[in-house]
Formats: sequence, C-alpha cells, structure tokens
Amino acid sequence: MAKKVGKRYPLLIYEYTLGRWWTATLAISIVLFILWWFLPTLKTQSDWKDTALIVISGAALFMTIFIFLMRKAAYVRPYANHLRLVTPFLRLNISYKRIVQTRATEMSTLFPSSKLSNMQRESMARLMAKTALVIELNESPIPRTILLFFLSPFFFKDKSPHFVLLVEKWMTFSTELESLRSGGSLPTNKEKKNEESILSYLSYDE
Repeated sequence: MAKKVGKRYPLLIYEYTLGRWWTATLAISIVLFILWWFLPTLKTQSDWKDTALIVISGAALFMTIFIFLMRKAAYVRPYANHLRLVTPFLRLNISYKRIVQTRATEMSTLFPSSKLSNMQRESMARLMAKTALVIELNESPIPRTILLFFLSPFFFKDKSPHFVLLVEKWMTFSTELESLRSGGSLPTNKEKKNEESILSYLSYDE
C-alpha cells in the first residue's frame, strides 16, 4: 500500500548553527565550573561570587543539553495535502494550494557574499556551496513579521512570499514533495525493496 507521508528532512541551518552554539555554551560551563572549584585557592571569601559561578555554570550546562537535543528538532516533512515545517518554537503547515512552484538554487546565488555581514559570511561559509529548495507561494501562511521572529533570515531571499529550505538530501525531498503535491503517493519500504529486487534480477539475466 502506497503511503502519503514523506520522510523528515532536518533543516541544515538549525543543525549547523545549534551545532556551533552547544560547543560554545559547554566551554563556558566548564570554564565557570573550574573557576568555582579553584575559588577558595584564590583567597576569595565572597559567598555570592561562589554561588553565582556555580549557578551560571549549571545554567550554561542546561542550555548546552537543550541546544544539543534541539539540533535535529527543526525539519520539513511532506504530507498528503501539506508541507510541515517545524522548528523548536514553530510548527507550520503549508497547504499545497499555496505553493506556486519549487526550484533548486545554490545558497551562494540566493545570498550573495557582498550582501552579507562579516559575521554572516563567517557563520554560514560552510553552507553557501549547498543547494536549497525555494518554495514559491502565492501567499504567506502567517504574517511575515511573525515568521521573521521565529525563523533565520536565511529562510528568505527577498520580500516575496516563499521559503528557502536547506536540507541535506534536497533531491529526494523535492521528489517526495512534488509527488505528493501532484496527488500521487510514495512507495512503501516493502515496495521499494521489491522494485530493487526486480531490477537486480533483470540485470542478472542480462
């Protein structure tokens, strides 16, 4: 039986950005803990400093764990009649009726280096050579101001209604999306294996 739900495709912008953040917060937590541990040897007898260091260190560690677990919590997934976009603080269903077209474009073309700040160029350097899928819409599902509050600026190339979705397996994602969007369905894992077995058998006969 053909299925009507595609795979989850983690959003690389969140995965990459949060991957950088959790290492930074972990380092802060470790440094503060070391300071707290050696505080008595520094001949400092201020109780509030002692308490503040361990509290902030613990908070940084908690944040590290949260960020680490959230790295892959942001994803897109095609369904029978909509595309679901999920981030740690936003869950959005985009009806296929809103989608005008989809096209694949390299990130460096969508976001030229000359238009980025030094910080943006440095933080996104590893992702600029990757290909993203641009989902053009006839209307935004929610006001743009709200989207900008929850999503990275790299989800938008200009002010037109659209989303720039950067995933690792963009070709597979695009195929699933277009198949479901056109009213088709996706083969189950069993059907995929049967197809592969048939192809292998035919190749063997030849």
